[in-house]
Amino acid sequence: MTDIDTRTEEQFDHRDSAPGEERITEHELAGGLSGYLLGYGLAILLTIASFLAAQTDLIYQPAVISALVVLAIAQMGVHLVFFLHLTTGPDNTNNLLALAFGVLIVALVVLGSVWIMAHLDLNMAPMSARQAGMMP
Repeated sequence: MTDIDTRTEEQFDHRDSAPGEERITEHELAGGLSGYLLGYGLAILLTIASFLAAQTDLIYQPAVISALVVLAIAQMGVHLVFFLHLTTGPDNTNNLLALAFGVLIVALVVLGSVWIMAHLDLNMAPMSARQAGMMP
């Protein structure tokens, strides 16, 4: 390969890279620092927005929980992309599959636990007032 071909390939890689993905060159000091700083700034902004949503009246009160869930999901996305460098590139396919499998297992455990507790609650014998008074 010639130098011209290498430069063209490098430029193509920069245009095709995800926000948190960076190419660290051999002679670069503190490689990837700008991506980490951008991710850190976004994480701080999302944290401040979460506190503002919870402690002020900027958002309609019944919608605060929905706003906090959306901000938390955005926060997880920032952390996955900028700090864990999880992208949709072909070299990250195994990481994405591992993340999807982990999310599936956690969802199965949480939803299964809720389903079991709801089923037990429905099938419990009703408690009398005397029995309830003896509860610690």
